Amino acid sequence: MSPERLTVTSRDGTVIAASVGGDGTPVVLVHGTTGSDFSWALVRGRLETRHRVIAVQRRGRGRSGDGPRHSLAREAEDVAAVVDSLARPAGLVGHSFGGSCCLEAALLTTNVSHLVLYEPAVGWPADERLLAEVDALVASGRGEEATESYLRAAGLNDGEIEALRSAPTWAERVAAAHTLSREDRAAAAQEVSAERFSRVGAPALLLAGGESPPEYRASTDRVAAALPDSAVRVLEGHGHGAIATAPGLVASEIAAFLERPGRG
Repeated sequence: MSPERLTVTSRDGTVIAASVGGDGTPVVLVHGTTGSDFSWALVRGRLETRHRVIAVQRRGRGRSGDGPRHSLAREAEDVAAVVDSLARPAGLVGHSFGGSCCLEAALLTTNVSHLVLYEPAVGWPADERLLAEVDALVASGRGEEATESYLRAAGLNDGEIEALRSAPTWAERVAAAHTLSREDRAAAAQEVSAERFSRVGAPALLLAGGESPPEYRASTDRVAAALPDSAVRVLEGHGHGAIATAPGLVASEIAAFLERPGRG
């Protein structure tokens, strides 16, 4: 059975889409760069047994629209619009750049009960040489090469890239190649401090892969230190892509955290 569909209108008028499944307390899932709602395919089924799961398609892909000017602020407004459309407080879960979007969205809405962030990408300087190459490839209609170059620079090996290429969702990743460089630049400009995020009232769980590059762990720890109520859980033996390589473990961590008392 096909998942239900949800659409909301963000503050700038952009329509944001999501797929919905399951019953219970709501959980909003926000994917990272190169992905879409399909990024959560292996996690969401495990959560849908006890939760109503809303998997967002961020702007610029899938059924979601796009705006003339991209920024992390617009992405945060999109996520907040989805969360605020729900009748009760929701758990908000973000992976990589999606975690950065969720972090900002938590400043815009009080309808978040729990915040779960898997290696949010903050505090990294943008690699302008790489991004210029990606932009040039996209401009010349070579989105597939742009996507491969970006993924390789992000640390994926040939086998991991080939696994993504052979998946039925590869065409959707390539179709979103124009979002790669803009999201990297937005993440690099994000300001993370305890002063900024002192108003986040939801408890937060920060997940990190024990096998991830050290930059991801540094980013995760930085975000945890900026949030007033946070804990870090390291998934030993796993990396940045654990939502695909260890979905049962990731889902169990999310589900257990959502059982904790939260805001609302």
